[in-house]
Amino acid sequence: MIREFSISVYLILFKLIFSFFKLFPLKNKVTFVVSFGDNAKYVLDELKKGNSTSDIVCLYTKPSVKSIFEGYSDIGLIPFESKDILKTILSIYHLATSKYIIIDNYYGFLAATEFKPGVECVQLWHAAGAVKKFALEDQSNASRSQRANERFLKVYRKFDKVVVGSDAMAAVFMKAFGIPSKNILRTGIPRTDFFFDKNKKKQVIEKLESDNPDLKSKKVLLYAPTYRDGELEASDIKLDLARMQKELGDDYIVLLRLHPAIRKTFSYNDKFPGFVYDYSGPDYDVNELLLVTDILISDYSSIPYEFALLNKPMIFYAYDLEEYTKSRGLWENYSSMVPGPMVKETADIIKVIKKNQFDLDLVRDFSKKWNKYSNGNSSLNLVNYISSPAEENLQKRETAVQ
Repeated sequence: MIREFSISVYLILFKLIFSFFKLFPLKNKVTFVVSFGDNAKYVLDELKKGNSTSDIVCLYTKPSVKSIFEGYSDIGLIPFESKDILKTILSIYHLATSKYIIIDNYYGFLAATEFKPGVECVQLWHAAGAVKKFALEDQSNASRSQRANERFLKVYRKFDKVVVGSDAMAAVFMKAFGIPSKNILRTGIPRTDFFFDKNKKKQVIEKLESDNPDLKSKKVLLYAPTYRDGELEASDIKLDLARMQKELGDDYIVLLRLHPAIRKTFSYNDKFPGFVYDYSGPDYDVNELLLVTDILISDYSSIPYEFALLNKPMIFYAYDLEEYTKSRGLWENYSSMVPGPMVKETADIIKVIKKNQFDLDLVRDFSKKWNKYSNGNSSLNLVNYISSPAEENLQKRETAVQ
């Protein structure tokens, strides 16, 4: 009750300030609101490459995201929804006077905004695919208040366009956000352009292998699980690393990519020297780690959707499938959805690896389904869209969402 009251007060104040700044004229400006930042960076780089005349503002929610954009000297970089009242007001000014608002997550402030005609809010979602349900399909909505669910609907209705990399993800978004097909923008996912850049990939691999020679001398297993409610400490992960080291340590090493919310009570690097390397921090880009990965071990995360572009094997460690399905809900039957062996025990992971029980045809088909429009030009496609004057390119825009 107190939380809902606080949110209501915040949104009322936001709406008042936003309504005042709506009196100002719109500017040729693109404002990003980011919690992740990787997609936004690729779009920003493409805007710069094309010598865009638009002013660019980036409103970030985390210090780790700020670091992604600090190298740009000619953009506005402002903390969003921070305790700094003046910067919060400045953020609202930019939101009220920009022609394009590009977001990468759910943002409650949209429930309090009514953009001017001609403004477009583009949802550049942080995942290329979806295993678990979210938004309107999230099973936890049943336990939320009516006011909260009404607020969610108001937010989703502000998405003029939602960027997708596939028709499969378009279908997911139409259900999750309750939007029609005309709101879908099939340009591909900007950050996947990385996987088509041979020079950049070569540089990344050389840098990672230089920092850690074991990445070159041994095969690499990357364990990248999704975050689970209640899993707050690193010791909670359900992977028998000691057994894996005993049976696989001669030929393999394990990289860990844990959720940022998980607390580190000890060092995996110290506990399993020469076998486990923790790459969970903000200093490492997960897509870069995928380049040096031979086998991905994941579960309900969206990482496999991008890893599929590399046509490498995956193992799906769904040790809590029944419980997770009941609490969160999945879009499809899990075993038929994933492009690799599904296991529930560390012993089975080891067995699959030793016997090489992988079918890369499944991975190729999976990638064709979920990465249909992510073909190396996704950033350019999106920039072309937002750079086209509506009055001159209406037909082009309608074609892009068909």
